[in-house]
Order: sequence, then structure tokens, then C-alpha cells
Amino acid sequence: MYKNLLLIASLFLATACSGSSATATADDSSAPFKVNEITSFNEPWAMTFLPDGRLLVAVQPGQLFVVTQDGGKSRAVRGVPNVDYRGQGGLGDVILHPDYENNKTIYLSYAEGGVGGKTRGAAIARGTLEFDERGNAAFTDAKVIWRQVPKVTGAGHYGHRMAFDSDGYLFITSGDRQKFDPAQDMTGNVGKVV
Repeated sequence: MYKNLLLIASLFLATACSGSSATATADDSSAPFKVNEITSFNEPWAMTFLPDGRLLVAVQPGQLFVVTQDGGKSRAVRGVPNVDYRGQGGLGDVILHPDYENNKTIYLSYAEGGVGGKTRGAAIARGTLEFDERGNAAFTDAKVIWRQVPKVTGAGHYGHRMAFDSDGYLFITSGDRQKFDPAQDMTGNVGKVV
């Protein structure tokens, strides 16, 4: 069941993020798969499943939502970092720590502004996802664990996708920010996988 929902959600996010006009709808009989819309978002950017089947969805303007299997969408998760929302910047990826079931730790990537607001770069924050008795969530004990350096002008190619390997190492894609320099400079982390 989760794989089917994952496929549908992945297809939905892929077409929504790409701006494709060829998006299949629930009443589109020409689609090679069955489409069941469970909820909708403006500018969804990333998603991940919680162990209980609920879905965390990050939207680019800076909100994180919890979605149930029947399509119930939470209020925006409190405590999400402020984002520099412009161009391709905003709230990016969301992933779970490999031991999430015990430590409730999640990771968020986002674009943040530099001093004076003329430059920007990606950042990764680690924190705890806590639910109250009503099911509302908060991102607490947040700590920035990585920043893209140097921060540069422009609003594109942040990268900041994340993945854990089987040994528990966190990998981060640090986009080239549409700059040949400093992407080729080994003294910074722009345009690298770290």
C-alpha cells in the first residue's frame, strides 16, 4: 500500500515540481496508472514517509506538512527555519534519521540569506519532530549542521538533497549555484557532494 502511495505521490511531486502540463488527473483514463488525489499543495518540493505511513511534505515557500493516508493535511509544522524564498530557493529536502523511530530526528534543507541579503546559500538543520495530543507537529531543538560556503548572488541551483547510506553517513548535494567559480574551487563546498 505504501509503495503505491509513494509512486502516486512521487509522480505528483515530479510533475508539480517540473511545471509539466502533462499531469495525469483522477479522471484521466489515458494514464498508464490509477491516480487517486489525496490532497494538494502549492509548490511541493520534497516528501518522505514516517514509519506509521504518514507523509511529510516540504513546500518551497517554507512550510512542512504532515499528511495522513486518507489525505488529512496538518497545520504547518511549527519551528521550521525561515527560508530565503525566491527562484529555486526555499524549503528543500526533508529526510528521517536512520533511527527515527527511537530518536524522532529529521533533517531539513533550505535556502538562507547571507549578511545584507545580497547573497544566499543552502543550509541543513537537524531537529526533533514532536507531536502534541492533537497531532500538531513542531520541529524542535533545531541546529544547523551544514552551510553552503561561500554564499553567492543568484537564486538557483542550490542542490541540498540529502541521503543516508547503509553505514549511516549523511550525503548532501551542494549545487553549483549557476556559477563556474566557485564551483570548481576546492576551498569551498559549492558544486560538491559532501
